[in-house]
Amino acid sequence: MTSVHLQSFAPVHPPAVPGPPQLGLPWALAEAKAFHLAGLGVFARAERAEAKRRAEHDAPGYLAAEQARLHGIHGALTADAHQWWQSLVANDEATVCETVNYAFSDNPAAGCAVGVDGSVMSVVMRQHDIDSLPDQTPGVTSSGRPTLKTLTKRDRILWWLTATGSNVVATLKEGFSVAPGITAIDLAVITRMPDTQRLGFAAYGRWTRQAIETGPWRQAEDALRFLDLGQDVACAVSTTASGNLSSTIKPLDTSRLPGLQSLLDHAQDEAASVDATLAGLDGDLLANVPATHDAPAADHYRIHTFAEWRAAQTRSAAQPRVIDEQPILAAPAVLTPGQNLTLPDEAWEGLNIAFSFEGADADLTLFLTDAQGRVASDDDFVFYNQPSAADGAARLLGKRHDGTHTVERAAVHLAALPEHVQRMTIAINMDVDTGLTCGSLTYAELSIGYVSAAWTFQPPADPAIRAMVIAELYRHRSPEGRPVWKLRAVGQGWADGLDGLAKAHGVDVA
Repeated sequence: MTSVHLQSFAPVHPPAVPGPPQLGLPWALAEAKAFHLAGLGVFARAERAEAKRRAEHDAPGYLAAEQARLHGIHGALTADAHQWWQSLVANDEATVCETVNYAFSDNPAAGCAVGVDGSVMSVVMRQHDIDSLPDQTPGVTSSGRPTLKTLTKRDRILWWLTATGSNVVATLKEGFSVAPGITAIDLAVITRMPDTQRLGFAAYGRWTRQAIETGPWRQAEDALRFLDLGQDVACAVSTTASGNLSSTIKPLDTSRLPGLQSLLDHAQDEAASVDATLAGLDGDLLANVPATHDAPAADHYRIHTFAEWRAAQTRSAAQPRVIDEQPILAAPAVLTPGQNLTLPDEAWEGLNIAFSFEGADADLTLFLTDAQGRVASDDDFVFYNQPSAADGAARLLGKRHDGTHTVERAAVHLAALPEHVQRMTIAINMDVDTGLTCGSLTYAELSIGYVSAAWTFQPPADPAIRAMVIAELYRHRSPEGRPVWKLRAVGQGWADGLDGLAKAHGVDVA
């Protein structure tokens, strides 16, 4: 509570828009074949030969169209990013407030940018009430035994004031870091007053970028320096003539500050109350979209399936079939740890992979490796920051919520994988920020299949690991010497999470 101000916030930089996924002709041909061969039996040789011929004819056009479409999307995103950056550095009010409030959304003390005037930004911060603090602190007796000591009023107020200063400084530091054109911040702190249980202002003032960025923030006690570094700072906790803190918190008089007074005059404590207080902002600030940072990013580079492209080409009114997300019609076979099987040739043209789970958050990852399980380069590592590899032959399709479950999907075209890829590892890793293990996952299940066949595997909920290989796809030779792809259920992992998983497969995580 009293060390938030010791954090460092990296200054914002002009956004760099990542390029679209690289697509190749083998991928386009695999997509086209999957479409044209759909519904044809394995013994319909003439029809299958004709379908493959049509696929070979259509694949180059499909590839060129997708590459051009994705290139256009990248250009539009780059232009939008440039416009956003120009608006941010020019202190456009809507842009600055939206950007700063996104940064504030995960702060321990709710903050909200409410306006910009020139290069000065106005911020309101909701500090935790002093009544939420305990009135005892751990200690030891004269004989060395642990005990609880009752805090004096002044000690409790000092604790609360230090926490307030810590959050004020952290809010100022983060505000300056994400709003490069802002030179000063007018900040007002609201809290619930212990005597009246009504919200009121506990502190306000103006702080310049230079004062905050040059201030030494090395220890918890430095948080109290917010009172000295600002301009026209007022605080609800005063200092007595003897230099001690007062034992009460008194709301500040805001009558000489029209802006703050207006907030007080137009906010209601309760819907039926006629008394104007700031309580109406209490819920608004605390509900400052805290889940924003966890919201899934939009998939601007979603690759259109061959069916979608063909429908657009022919302007057909029929509903396009979405190959990557078409339902698996066959009843799935349940796999056990260590079990392996040979995939039918039809599966080479398009496999759907889905990992569903509850209880905690996890990410699906793919490694395209040699026979020894090592990637040729980091480009063969498919994860949330690099969702495509092998010219689109292995792709993550993103997460979706399905009732109480979270489902992350992937699409793999085995026939389009380059020859150096002898094995594909399907793995999961827990969200590194939570510190949770695979034991926190419930109802976890991996599904792999296509229209004619499907398989499922339930990985163990192992509390000792944070990353796990669930299954492997690997090249093999049949007894007749024919190349085949096989599937193996695994369910083994690493205690050190994504780092250990990536290093084991040759990915440079430095």
